[in-house]
Formats: sequence, C-alpha cells, structure tokens
Amino acid sequence: MKYLVCGAGGFIGGHLVKDLMHEGHEVVCVDIKPKEFWFQIFDENINYSLDLKDYENCRKVCVDIDYVYNMACNMGGMGFIENNKAECMLSVLINTNLLRACVEFKVKKYLFSSSACVYNANKQKDSFVPGLKEEDAYPAAPEDGYGWEKLFSERMCRHFTEDFGLDTRVVRYHNVYGPMGTYDGGREKAPAAICRKIALAKLNKEKMIDVWGDGEQTRSFMYIDDCLEGTKKIFNSSNIEPYNVGSDEQVSINQMIDMISEIAEHKVEKQYQLDKPKGVRGRSSDNEKILSDIKWKPGISLFDGLTKTYNWIFAQITKNSNNQKYTRKY
Repeated sequence: MKYLVCGAGGFIGGHLVKDLMHEGHEVVCVDIKPKEFWFQIFDENINYSLDLKDYENCRKVCVDIDYVYNMACNMGGMGFIENNKAECMLSVLINTNLLRACVEFKVKKYLFSSSACVYNANKQKDSFVPGLKEEDAYPAAPEDGYGWEKLFSERMCRHFTEDFGLDTRVVRYHNVYGPMGTYDGGREKAPAAICRKIALAKLNKEKMIDVWGDGEQTRSFMYIDDCLEGTKKIFNSSNIEPYNVGSDEQVSINQMIDMISEIAEHKVEKQYQLDKPKGVRGRSSDNEKILSDIKWKPGISLFDGLTKTYNWIFAQITKNSNNQKYTRKY
C-alpha cells in the first residue's frame, strides 16, 4: 500500500517510516524542516520539505495515497509548549487541511497523533495519580495551547468520519522516548534532557545537574518500539474512538534521574529549579481499554528503554565533541 507520513522528519515519524518500509510499503514523507535536519531520511522514498498548514501542500502530497499517518505538529518538551502556546495551536491547520485533502482524494484511512495533554488538568494535581482513562478528557480542561489544539483536532477527526465517511483513528501518546530524537536545543523531553545532563556531568567529571521543579512530578514514559506497535495495532483495528498509547509504569522525575545515574554509572546531586515550567503534577496512562479492545500493552521496561536511550545520547555527545570540553548542561 502507499502511505503518507506527515512529520516524517521528526522522532516518531522517522521511526514509523523505517518500520513501514521494512514491511514493504511505498512511503511518501513530508516534514516542514529542511531535509538536512530530518532525524531519519531514506532516499528511496519521495521526500518533501513542505509546510502542511498550507492546503495546497496538503493536496499535493495526498494524491494517490491509500493511508495517512499525521505525526506533524509544532511541539517539544514542557519548556517549549508552555512558552509557545499560539505556535502550538497553529498546528490545527495541519490536521484540518490534511483531513480536507484526504476527503478530496478519497484516502482510505487517516490517523491523528494526539497527546496525553488533552486530559483534564484537575485530575492531575497530585503525584502518583491513578492512570488517566480515555473518558477523562471530558469535561474539557486540557493543557493550554498544545492540549487544546490536540483535543480540537480529535473532534475534527470524529466529525470528518461522521459527515464525510473518512475512516479516522486517534492515538493519545504518553511521553514517547528513545534513540534518534531531540536531546538538546530546548525541544527535548525529560528522558532525553536528563540523559544529556548526566552524560555531560560524567564526561566533565561533575556531580551536580539542574532539575526543573522539585523532581516529585510524575509521568509514565513509553519506548519508541512500543509506541510503533501500539499505533499500528490501533490503525489496523476497526475502532474509531481515541486510545491511550502509553506505559502505566509511573515514576517521579527524581526516580528517573536515579535510574539514569545507575545506567551511566555516575551518581549525581540534584539542584532544583522551582521557577522552571513543570506541567501537571502527576500523569500516567490507564491501558485497560486498549488491552481489552486491541490486546496491546507495552513490553519494554523504563529501565531497559532508558539504557538504550542513554547509550545513544552518550555516543552522540562524544562523537560531536571533537575532544573539546563538553557543553550545554542545562
């Protein structure tokens, strides 16, 4: 079949393209970034560098496409989404215009990558909260900016299915991490940021790292291989309602720092920065619905996934250092 992967130059998108290619599918790839900045790129594919907020660009890439995975949005870690709310909300144009183009060109199926940021913030005020069920997105009180865009785009998918017969799927990702992703520059998420900080502390023979907040905020984190498996199972199912795709292994940031310190064999002390963005106090995925309906659950433990991620980031830092003093601690 012929797949279109939007956001193909990003972290999840790049891994998804590689996976679909290994299955033998033809893949068309598009990302707003210039191709030299894609995390993974494969010359045998058609690769576009286009802004999908523009409807004509969406029309261009949807011609003769069977299936669409929309992974494209303007996003990053907590620091980015809290300080760029309007930019994050403009991603609604990507989903809207892709849906319109899919109807025009009779695409068979469309998947939208949503986020756990859609969930009601009032259910996330304590550390180690119960896992969030799909129904907990309503009554609506998502994270401002990014979360509202995701929730609105979910509704767009639902109504395009109801009004135009477009077969849509929605996945709500919970903190996907792994190799071949952002670990520096301000858009990285907590696992990659902490791996980088501890790697630099080890290389520079330092003991202190900065930690945003008091370290007691909790999350669950899902390794990229589990993410791809869960995503494809939902895509290939007959279920059109949103599903969590995440781990229910909830940990505090402090606990994750201790895990990565053990992996790195480098003990660090924590310097808490209470003025930095922290997001909700606690969040985890409830996987009861996806396990019951689709028979999927994550199979890679946080420790094992962090080991693979830390080793990759450590290798990238040492490779890029040119034997100079390692920088970018924060």
